[in-house]
Amino acid sequence: MPNPNPRALIEGRPALIVIDIQASTFIDDSDERSIPNMPGYRDRMTKARDLVDKAHERGIPVIFIQEAHRPDLVDFGRELDGDETVHCLEGDPRTELAVEQMDIRATDYTIKKRRYSSFFGTDLEILLKGLKAETLILCGGLTDVCVHYTFADAHQSDYFCRVVEDCVAGSSIEAHEASLRAMEYLQTGARRNLSETLDAMEAV
Repeated sequence: MPNPNPRALIEGRPALIVIDIQASTFIDDSDERSIPNMPGYRDRMTKARDLVDKAHERGIPVIFIQEAHRPDLVDFGRELDGDETVHCLEGDPRTELAVEQMDIRATDYTIKKRRYSSFFGTDLEILLKGLKAETLILCGGLTDVCVHYTFADAHQSDYFCRVVEDCVAGSSIEAHEASLRAMEYLQTGARRNLSETLDAMEAV
């Protein structure tokens, strides 16, 4: 049954949340990675630059999320109990945000996180309240991990959530698609493509 209360792609004030697009995406070509990546991962992260450019052009706040862990591994918790090995250590050049590729500016916001959700143990909620954001546009990786858990926390905090499906990538194609379906289940119209998202941002 169609949702009886369809929503616009952008409701109220938007913010662009760029999740974990870090230097490793563009400098690590190894076959064996500490975090599995689906085919085409880098291309999808590169496409996210279009969202950043449009947000800069239209004055939409851009928030870059950076996963980073202390070198002594004290803040990994249960994160290493699954398929991932040690990754995103502070001091490793691969952990830095992809400043050049994403055109990160001094007027953008950056938030460091220790866990999967961009809300968990960070000041993202305080920042979003200050920005009076109502719609969160999500891009980055992994679709099935940090994007999905950030989406779920944002949903439970009553934000309108949109995930740009061609600007996110998962640990596998299957996991990517399953998470997109799960997010769409939570909010009808959550899944959006790059073209229609850029059009909506242009209209802001």
